[in-house]
Amino acid sequence: MLKDAQNHGVEIIDYRPEYAVDFARISFQWINAYFKVERHDLEILNHPQAYIIDRGGCILLARLDGEIVGCAALIPEYEDPQVLELSKMGVDENCRGKGVGRILMEACLDRAREMNARRIFLETNSRLGPALYLYRAYGFQEAPMRPSPYTRADTRMELDLAESSGADLPTAL
Repeated sequence: MLKDAQNHGVEIIDYRPEYAVDFARISFQWINAYFKVERHDLEILNHPQAYIIDRGGCILLARLDGEIVGCAALIPEYEDPQVLELSKMGVDENCRGKGVGRILMEACLDRAREMNARRIFLETNSRLGPALYLYRAYGFQEAPMRPSPYTRADTRMELDLAESSGADLPTAL
């Protein structure tokens, strides 16, 4: 367990193989709600150890009352391991709007700094308003799109960790 997040009862824990089902469940939940599951989704979700952990990345999980209710992955870029992709961030549909996403985001930023990352990027879709709001609240800024393995990706955002001290982050979303 990394931390008991701000008296919300949410714990942020590291991924272990027994949580693979939860990681996939939460990811498929939001993907299926808005989009189609794509080949790259299946590669990552069926093989999180190979695609994330073995490459030096991590998966953080949010646990509430013993249940996994959120997840997010930090995946090092092949060309520059100090650049991380924030991927597969999601919150169980029964726990949305309760601050779990904010707690997960803070944990991801803390972990990225521990990993000595210079920058974090993410690819998302402009239809995901609450997600975009969260990313912007934490200082992510839109950047030009690059080729993506996801056809649904129409928005790229980046956060320069050298410029983001974390001192001015929101306390509630």
